Amino acid sequence: MKKTLLLMLVLLLSVGTVLAACGNNKTESSKGGDGEKPYEIKWYTIGTPQKDTNKVFEEVNKYTKEKINATVKLTQIDWGDFEQKMQVIISSGEPFDIGFTNGGTYVQDAQKGAYLPLDDLLDEHGKELKETLDPALLEGARVDGELYGIPSNKEAARQSVYTFNKRLVDEYDFDISTVKTLEDLEPMLKTIKENESNITPVATFKAYLPFDYIFEGDMPFGFALEGDRDHVVNPFESDIAMETFKTMHKYFKAGYLKSDAATSKDSWPMDVENWFVRMGDSQPYADLLWSRSAKYEVVSVPAEEPTTFNTSVTGAIQAISSTSQNPEKAMEFLNLLNTDPYLRNLVDKGIEGVHYEKNDDGKITDLPARIEDYNMPTYSLGNHFILDLYEDDPSDKWDKFKEFNESAQPSPTLGFHFNSDPVRTEIASISNVSKEFYPALSTGSVDPEEYLPKFNQKLKDAGIDKVLDEIQTQFDTWKAEQK
Repeated sequence: MKKTLLLMLVLLLSVGTVLAACGNNKTESSKGGDGEKPYEIKWYTIGTPQKDTNKVFEEVNKYTKEKINATVKLTQIDWGDFEQKMQVIISSGEPFDIGFTNGGTYVQDAQKGAYLPLDDLLDEHGKELKETLDPALLEGARVDGELYGIPSNKEAARQSVYTFNKRLVDEYDFDISTVKTLEDLEPMLKTIKENESNITPVATFKAYLPFDYIFEGDMPFGFALEGDRDHVVNPFESDIAMETFKTMHKYFKAGYLKSDAATSKDSWPMDVENWFVRMGDSQPYADLLWSRSAKYEVVSVPAEEPTTFNTSVTGAIQAISSTSQNPEKAMEFLNLLNTDPYLRNLVDKGIEGVHYEKNDDGKITDLPARIEDYNMPTYSLGNHFILDLYEDDPSDKWDKFKEFNESAQPSPTLGFHFNSDPVRTEIASISNVSKEFYPALSTGSVDPEEYLPKFNQKLKDAGIDKVLDEIQTQFDTWKAEQK
């Protein structure tokens, strides 16, 4: 009996030793050891699939396996298909770890449980990442008080600008510093129309109205940026909407826009030099970036002051799916991606010596393979402030980004996200009305004195007042909670 008990004791001690060893191996493997199979992170993001993605991610995976014992399977979904395909993936319950998202889609998917709340994960597995993020980005990305995604650390503010083809500005000696409003463009547009038969004076854009919109696009719910910032209104009932649409109609009749501007599905890529002026959202030194991409020079002037909107802070977010099999590892990867300059530049720029070369001063120059085989959308991938600068980038570029963010005023609804469930039926009807009228009005294709009243009446018939009341109620509740 004594021999049997002794044997059992020896066996138990041996098993304990083995288990302890296994536990030690597991701990080591989480830091890159070989005792546990690396976890494969499934990552969906936006952009045209690139030829060299697999080549680059072979290098990525060597690094991430060593650092966090994980590999990454990146799948890009092309621009026009991304939103629809991601909704199918989310609705089907397909397991994945990280997904790119933005704007209203991010809010709606977070509210319906597609993404995990991240505050605890960020505190435990993303401490370094949290320290790098602009607080305005974190605040704007909260939905009902919870953080559901990691914003790209970049410009947190938005500033709309008029962007011009610099060759034409120089050729006709235009002083674009005088352009403060849409009306100020008229003499220049007339000159281009009379002298440049192959140039469309205005690259089709939607007329700018100074409101903080509840929904992206053409929906009629907004808070004024100046004056009364506490009450939601229909921007299309404002005097400035009528005046702006009248100016656009004047330009349309003069032939400054394409005749099919309201219905054309063609985009206006910058790499085709067939336009004089366009409108878009800017950032510090954006003209250098756009000129590099277009392969000819552009120059811009502001159309508004910098403002931090929900849409500007949620314009590029990486969310962790509620179907993730290992959200801790996903957060470890996001932490590494956003704080490790080597990994961030590898994912963004590709392989040194293959896709770009580094100069003696530490700045970089693209090689042909970067443009042709691995041209990734920088804005969508994470922290900008640890990216290498290009040879023609000013050395203070990232300092200027931080100054730009600090100079911006917060929009009236920064941090407020509307829950549309109580008025979903009305919103669907209003969306149909907006799609019917807004493109034609905003491109000047129709007379606003005739069509704008019809538009607003149809919005009332569709239930806009009920939606405005619901937005105001939720906003007032949210505002009270901020005090």
